Amino acid sequence: MADYDLLTIGNAIVDIISRTDDAFLRDAGIEKGAMTLIDAERAEALYAGMGPATEMSGGSAGNTVAGLVSLGGTGAYFGKVSDDQLGRIFAHDIRSLGIRYETAPLAGTPPTARSMILVTPDGERSMNTYLGACVELSPEDVVEEIVAGARVTYFEGYLWDPPRAKDAILRAARIAHGAGREVAMTLSDAFCVHRYRSEFLDLMRSGTVDIVFANEAEALALYETEVLEEAVHHLGRDARRLAVVTRGAEGCVVVEGPETQAFPATVVADVVDTTGAGDLFAAGFLRGYTAGLDHARCARLGAVAAGHIIGQIGPRPQTPLAELPDIRAILG
Repeated sequence: MADYDLLTIGNAIVDIISRTDDAFLRDAGIEKGAMTLIDAERAEALYAGMGPATEMSGGSAGNTVAGLVSLGGTGAYFGKVSDDQLGRIFAHDIRSLGIRYETAPLAGTPPTARSMILVTPDGERSMNTYLGACVELSPEDVVEEIVAGARVTYFEGYLWDPPRAKDAILRAARIAHGAGREVAMTLSDAFCVHRYRSEFLDLMRSGTVDIVFANEAEALALYETEVLEEAVHHLGRDARRLAVVTRGAEGCVVVEGPETQAFPATVVADVVDTTGAGDLFAAGFLRGYTAGLDHARCARLGAVAAGHIIGQIGPRPQTPLAELPDIRAILG
């Protein structure tokens, strides 16, 4: 028996979300739709120029475990914050969801990470992230008992930016596999893939990672191709257990060895904010996977969760996803 369905490891970030227009992005030199790492000075300048904003706990892996718990699963989280106001907000928020969070806060500087997320009228989000205390996540923050007790340990590709986080991930993977558990990762961002392509491929080919989540752009970047079928073929060869490629409104493709299955997305009439769509898809898919459901129902859970989250502002569910009629029908 497992103590948790899912342990996620990620950059503990407080999201600062504001609506804006394309002109602001252009004038500020922001790459639309991308996650850009920035320094403290740039963070202060962007914050000063933004309109009214909403602050909430975020971070890709944090959003995924929050989504999974909202779907009725059980979860834990590793991620570093500082002992400051934003850090205390983050810790309170994630614990209030029933997620086990014991990572010791950093005393002093750097401060807790924050991401300025600018949402344009088309619902696209452009993230400008100051990592702050995130870079201090280390192997000492990996609690063996929690890793060994989680059915799946899932981490962000973004963690390949902070140096010691790589060692933490590798330690967690060894513990998970030693306990007969599985390890999953999300490629996070096409720009992240470009930075660490060879390392991500090695994680898969070495068997360090069993399950891979990617969107279409990330999958294409991983194999330096413009043909999705080619990327899917290579994922089938390289992924130890399976790979899942999301395609926005086109749904997703689940790859298990030479076998591929395509599943539809949920139709969303009013896209408000795409922040967290991939995170919540992974939450839904892994909720089904850890419950032993087939790929079709896992993909459906992911699609419904992602469709729900893009109809609201912010990446954390504001009402329990497990209460949605479509979710209840899938989970029984």
